[in-house]
Parts: sequence; C-alpha cells; structure tokens
Amino acid sequence: QVQLVESGGGLVQPGGSLRLSCAASGFVFSTYNVGWYRQLPGRQRELVATISSSSGTNSADSVKGRFTISRDNAKNTVYLQMNSLKPEDTAVYYCHANSGWHQYWGQGTQVTVSS
Repeated sequence: QVQLVESGGGLVQPGGSLRLSCAASGFVFSTYNVGWYRQLPGRQRELVATISSSSGTNSADSVKGRFTISRDNAKNTVYLQMNSLKPEDTAVYYCHANSGWHQYWGQGTQVTVSS
C-alpha cells in the first residue's frame, strides 16, 4: 500500500522556521522525483520545491533562498526546511512523488504563519 505521510506543520511566527517531513512507503522511493506543493483555500495547488531521483533541485521563486528541499533515500523521506517564514507562506503543504508512470500525493499538513 502506497503511503506518503507528512508531518512537521503547525503555527509559527513570521520570521520563524519549520521543517516538514514526508515519509514514503509502498514504492521504490529512490527512483521517484519527489516534491512539495502548497494550496490556499480557493486557490490552485502550486509548486514549492522538487528534488529529482538524482537529487537535482528546483524551487519556486517565492521561496528561493528561504526553503530547502532534501531527501534521505535510506529513510524513504523527503524534507522541506522552511526559514524566514512569511504570512503568505500559510497554506496546506502536500508531499508528491512522481515516476513519470505513477504519481502519489500525501494528505497534507497545515502551515500557519501568524503573530
């Protein structure tokens, strides 16, 4: 059974940091490109950052220099380190895995940036 389980979301003040984790199971994690997307109510889901199976990374301009994506294939886990958080980063963050043939989504974790 394929699972992507996110954790690490929560409430943080502007300027603070959070680290999201996504634990994968049920597929060969190391062969998948994985990433993080986010969605605000009434808005389309948008790319935050991705990391390929060969560990090449890509991120949205809005988070460059603040967010870092990484993966640990031994733990079947992808991380998103979020620093210098802003209120506009508030969203539900989703983990995504894509092989080109199959794609999977996690259930999402809420990140709220507010004073």
